[in-house]
Amino acid sequence: MTDAHESTTESADAARAAEKQRQKDELYALDISGVEWQGAPGTNPDEERVEIAHLPEGGVAMRSSLEKETVLRYTKAEWDAFVLGARDGEFDLR
Repeated sequence: MTDAHESTTESADAARAAEKQRQKDELYALDISGVEWQGAPGTNPDEERVEIAHLPEGGVAMRSSLEKETVLRYTKAEWDAFVLGARDGEFDLR
């Protein structure tokens, strides 16, 4: 690999990383105080459960019903990758 090619690859990687960080910064800057939290069908909001809320541009926020102040936020690409992995069994406990 040439130095010019390595430099171009590193530059492209840096640009992708900067774009991902910009997207995360935007997600965490959103006021989500009015979002509608949803749990799995058949669960009760008063019981322990994972809740999600849909955000602009396909993003998703996720929290535990027991720790409502701790909220994780995912870009559309991150959420899509998680859902596909879950469907594919990547997170199955053995």
